[in-house]
Amino acid sequence: MKGSHDHAGDPRNEHILIDINGTLYPRHEAKVSVFDSGFILGDGVWEGLRVEAGVVLFLERHLERLFEGMKTLGFLPDFTPADLSARLYALLAANGMDHGVHIRLMVSRGLKSTPYQDPRVTITPPTVVIIPEYKLPKPETLAQGVSLYTVYTRRGYPDVQDPVLNTHSKLNCVVACMQAARAGADEALMLDPHGFVATCNSTHFFIVRRGEIWTSSGNYCLDGITRGKVLELGRALEIPVREKSFSLHDVYNAEEAFVTGTFAGLVPVREVDQRPIGDGHARPVIARLQGAYREAVAHYIRNRGSIHAR
Repeated sequence: MKGSHDHAGDPRNEHILIDINGTLYPRHEAKVSVFDSGFILGDGVWEGLRVEAGVVLFLERHLERLFEGMKTLGFLPDFTPADLSARLYALLAANGMDHGVHIRLMVSRGLKSTPYQDPRVTITPPTVVIIPEYKLPKPETLAQGVSLYTVYTRRGYPDVQDPVLNTHSKLNCVVACMQAARAGADEALMLDPHGFVATCNSTHFFIVRRGEIWTSSGNYCLDGITRGKVLELGRALEIPVREKSFSLHDVYNAEEAFVTGTFAGLVPVREVDQRPIGDGHARPVIARLQGAYREAVAHYIRNRGSIHAR
């Protein structure tokens, strides 16, 4: 694996417990039905979560996005955000996990009576799967940065498949990732229907241009939690921040570039389409943002406490 999600394997993950609808299963026994909406249709929403010092970072915002996605898709959950929060922390406690953990929280529409797309043949409440793993980004990735390749697969209009929704249906991002890998790059840079920069296949994209922080308008990308934090931090640092349309010309001539995501935070981009970004070494704006982000994480942890105190 390459890119901002690159990580070393951890043998402890072979023995983790996984939560499926509130019941814990060993990793190799964790299964969902072939009649599940997520398996049949990719009909589900999900969140990626990080755990540091016993705290699930920015959990309230992640759960808000998850429940908004379920409401948009017409899911009928039999659980609340508080229920999911309690189950997340109970699963961490059952596994003895409190740091360096990445969680995949997935919710599908539920089981179907027959393999058909109509939601009215769903016969159970939503299926909830929680997978925690010991997983840390590689230090060399954070130091050296990643390479991007602009792919021909676009981020589409919201009346086709709204890119704001964090759904299981990620085929366009999978195809984009394949195109970037075949070009020898770590991740894909995706354009919007108008040819402006939108986002990456699994992260959000930023550039530093003429001393300002630029990211896309947000019309064709997920409402990223880390993306939002960076926008807040940039303004707090009194660095001009712009959510706007910009082209590859601006990308190629940027002083700095970086991607953001829950897993690795802020990761520098060293090149786009085989064009080096900046001088490849001096990244003063990224350094300031990385420091501010770590401070924001530490502040959140202090305010939330640890799972051992719960």
